Amino acid sequence: MFDLRVAVPPRLRTQVAETLRNAIVLGELAPGERMIERVLCERMGVSRTSLREAMRELENEGLLTNLPNRGLIVSVVDPKIAQEIFDVREALEALVCRLFCERATDEHIERCRAVNVELMAAYEAGAARELIAAKNRLYDVLIAGADNAEAERMLRSIHMRASQLRMISLSSGERRKASQEEIQLLIDSLLNRRGKDAERLARKHVQQAAKFAMSMIRRTGELS
Repeated sequence: MFDLRVAVPPRLRTQVAETLRNAIVLGELAPGERMIERVLCERMGVSRTSLREAMRELENEGLLTNLPNRGLIVSVVDPKIAQEIFDVREALEALVCRLFCERATDEHIERCRAVNVELMAAYEAGAARELIAAKNRLYDVLIAGADNAEAERMLRSIHMRASQLRMISLSSGERRKASQEEIQLLIDSLLNRRGKDAERLARKHVQQAAKFAMSMIRRTGELS
């Protein structure tokens, strides 16, 4: 069983929220699953107060939904919502990539180069947790280099909403390979500050991820 136990703080609520977030992303807490406080407190070794604070944070992010007579559940993403998430993600990532090419410092470029090595290694290893972590580090570099606070706020928010959708793409070895090739082309354009290419390739990457994920979601009617 997936180990949800976390260490005692400094910032316990943050740790609890991140642990729950990872469990949702990796599918350990499945869409539609009830968030039973007693069970989660026992598994995580935390108080109900810390758990409730963390769950409120995830509810605000859209990862949890409060249903009448059922309480909090892991959010279920239907096809319409999933497509809307991909549409917004596509626009924001394209913008951030273009801004990165225009505004990134030489230090940002070198950080992007270093993260690329880590990301390609994670793709080759195929471990979901490491791959998601490496891709998040890439986004951190791109956001820093883009230097647009509003774009950062919106992109981080939509990435939270898109987190469940990532596992759909990662479930397919064929899609992982295609994703790796798309990302490598994108990073090459970023490292060489080719803004128009980066914008186009960022859109293509999200479009291809959406195409695969939406076909899987429609096959079952919803992400559940």
